[in-house]
This record gives sequence, C-alpha cells and structure tokens, in this order.
Amino acid sequence: MKRFSEGFKQRMAVVLCALMLTPLNAVLYGQIGFDQAPQPPPPGQALTPDQLNDLVAPIALYPDPLVSQVLVAATYPLEVVEANQWLQRNPGLTGPALTQAVQQQNWDPSVQALMVFPDVIKRLNDDVTWTTNLGNAFLAQQADVMDAVQRMRLKAQQAGKLGSTPQETVTTTSEGGQPIVEIVPANPDVIYVPVYNPAWVWGAPLWYPYPSWYWPGPGVMVGGFGFGFGIGINIGGFFGGGWGGWGGWGWRPGWGSHNVIVNNSFIHRYNFNTAHLANVHGTGVWQHDPAFRGGVPYSNARLNEQYRGNVRANIAARPNVAARPMEQSARPGANQQGERFGNRSVPANTPAARNGSAFGGAGNGNAARQQADHGYSSLGAARTGGGGGARSAPSRGGGGRR
Repeated sequence: MKRFSEGFKQRMAVVLCALMLTPLNAVLYGQIGFDQAPQPPPPGQALTPDQLNDLVAPIALYPDPLVSQVLVAATYPLEVVEANQWLQRNPGLTGPALTQAVQQQNWDPSVQALMVFPDVIKRLNDDVTWTTNLGNAFLAQQADVMDAVQRMRLKAQQAGKLGSTPQETVTTTSEGGQPIVEIVPANPDVIYVPVYNPAWVWGAPLWYPYPSWYWPGPGVMVGGFGFGFGIGINIGGFFGGGWGGWGGWGWRPGWGSHNVIVNNSFIHRYNFNTAHLANVHGTGVWQHDPAFRGGVPYSNARLNEQYRGNVRANIAARPNVAARPMEQSARPGANQQGERFGNRSVPANTPAARNGSAFGGAGNGNAARQQADHGYSSLGAARTGGGGGARSAPSRGGGGRR
C-alpha cells in the first residue's frame, strides 16, 4: 500500500480540524451553495416577509394554542430565562405541585402556564437571542409575524410535510379570501409538542438564522422522517378535573384579525398573575404588559415610548411587584439603592443596575448573566406596527376565530 506523504497528511489534518470546529449549520450552508450563514438585519430596519419566514419557522408548526402562547411569552425573554433556571432548581416538581409552585412566581401568565412544557422553555432559553428577536418582531410587526406563520404552514402542507396525525388535526379554511391552516391537538386533554428541523421542512434559512437548538436529523424521528413529537403532555394532570379542553386554554390565535385572544377566565381559574385584571373575565385581545418586561430594552424608540409610559401604572396595579425607578436607572450609576423586580433583586452597581436592564444580570451569578446577555436583541431599533398598552383588554365583537 502506498504511503501518504507528510505534506498530504498535514493538509488533511488541517481540513479535519476545520470541519471539527465548523458549526453544523455552516457545513449545511456550504453543501447547498451558500458562501456564509445568513445574518440578522442591521438595527433600524424592519424585517421583510422572507426574514420573518425564517424567524418563525422553528415554531410555525406548533399547535395553535401553543404557538400563540409562545409568541406572547417571547415578549418577556428575561422571565423565560428565569423560568428555565427555576425548573433546573426544582426538577422533581410535576403535576398539580408544579402548577401551585408556579402560581407563586411573579411572571406573566403566558410564562407561568408554559412551565407545563419544559422542553419548550428549554428551547426558548437555549437561544434567548432568537427568542428576544421573535418577541420584538411580534411586538412591532404582529400582523406580519402571524402572516409568516401561515405562509410557512401552507408551504409545509404543499410540500407534503404537514398533515393530520394521531397527535394533531390539520385543517385548511379560508378567511377574507386567504387560506388559514389551523393545527389543533387531536386529543382535547393531551398535547404533543412537535420536534422538527426547519431545514428538513423548508430548507436552510435564506435571510435569518435558525436558533441554535438541537435538531434531530432525517431518519431519527418516528416514521423515518425529520418530523416527530415529544412525549404527550396530559394537561388535566396539571390543572385537575376542571380542565375543559383546548377551547378553554389561555391563548389562541385570531388568524384573520391578526391578534392573540386571551382567556382571562383561564388565568383567574388557575390563580396565575391577574395584575389589573381583577374584574376582567371572559376573552379579550392580548396586549403586551411592560410590567413583566424586566427592563429588557425594546427594539425601537416608538415601542419604548409606548410601553415605558405605562409601566408605572401597570406595576402599581400589582401589589407584589415594587415599582422600578425608571428615570434613575436609565443613567449609569444613578440608582445606588438597588432595584427590585417582583421576586428578584438587582443589587446596586451591578451591570444590570447600571445599564437600567434587568436582562443584564438575571438570576445573579456569572452563568446567568452570560445567558441573559445573549438575549439583548441583535436587531436593535428596527420595527414597525403592532402592539398594545395593557396586557389584555376585553374583546369588542368577534375578537378572533376559535
């Protein structure tokens, strides 16, 4: 057998080392002809439809009750990080014990109820930059984001990669002349969270990078395809005998009206944070509550002005959350007394206190700070459209589709 020359072996060693150090996505881009991975748009620029398609792809095939809840929870990225850390500290809690413990946390109800889906919390935390950008896009371009979800569902359906299964029912209707693809759990008591690699469904991202989650490869999932489901989650096991099926879940999309419908009765029934909704029941159109934002910067000046002006009133309506000295904390070193955000403290002279953002120092400790720092939106000041004042308002008329 002919021996390889030393020069050849050295060149091969360099190639192998490069492959070992190259992210998997970068290898994928090279295989399909891309010179480099797509980059997020620069600050000050709204996301295009194609960019939004890539951004929502990882959750577009989630069932309607879950995808709408994730879009809401993503607008509170610091609380997502805290929720993941809380789950790590309480690994043995499950069922009603988990629900009761979560009720004591000062998080938005969308985050509190998301705790019954620990794998989803983990994914959102694993790439909190992507999560923050998703939430920012939803705040600024709500209608565009919901349209992007529908576009991606329709593309997956037309490619033969989305259809009804024993775990979920997929139906296509029409509203305003536009097709609406709905995905609902097949069992009124059990939900299966889809697990899929967006690149298998739609190909590699063209304009916006997918989050750095673990993606199972083709052939790994049930049936030999790149799409499958996690373990079924029995919702009644967390909420007891009063659970009334997915029609009574806390969040659902109004696809035609481009909004999320909140079931305030669900929030009251399970003792989640009602804040200023003490006398509000029934369904209403979701609106962002800045009191749960925890100091994470908004992506543009308009959103800052819109929500910062209401944060004091919203916090005042929540007696278990101390008001934050916004004006002082906006100036480096201005707040020497430290700040308190619900059940979490930010000591004075920490990066979070100096920068006026609790997201810079979530959870106390270097690991938590590093994790939270990744969530500072790389999109910066870059959005138009959508949003609201208080968290949830009673609906006027049709609200959205069931």
